[in-house]
Amino acid sequence: MGDCLALLSVNKMLFWIAILTLVIEAITVLFRFGFRIQATRSPAFIARFTFGIRIHHGYLGIILLIVSLIPTLPVYLPNMLLILGSSLLLSDLIHHFVVLWWITGDPQFHLRYPRR
Repeated sequence: MGDCLALLSVNKMLFWIAILTLVIEAITVLFRFGFRIQATRSPAFIARFTFGIRIHHGYLGIILLIVSLIPTLPVYLPNMLLILGSSLLLSDLIHHFVVLWWITGDPQFHLRYPRR
């Protein structure tokens, strides 16, 4: 499978990015609206560990995109990281600036947790 990922065309990579983005966003929507978990209230205890900075899954995506540029990675890994990182970043942007903005009227893209 490693060689298959290394040989993906741009169209196939875009296809997998789109599919994975939709899967990640569906999971995010399920947690947000199905289980009613909100970062501003439910897991706010995390703020102690992140010095009050709110961690979005798009941040992990950016980190994975940067790591995918390391030239010494095994041949299959950069494409895998590119697909996963892009999907996480796109899902976070869609979640805040399309889904939440449309449903709640507020993108709720906060960089810090609210002080309590």
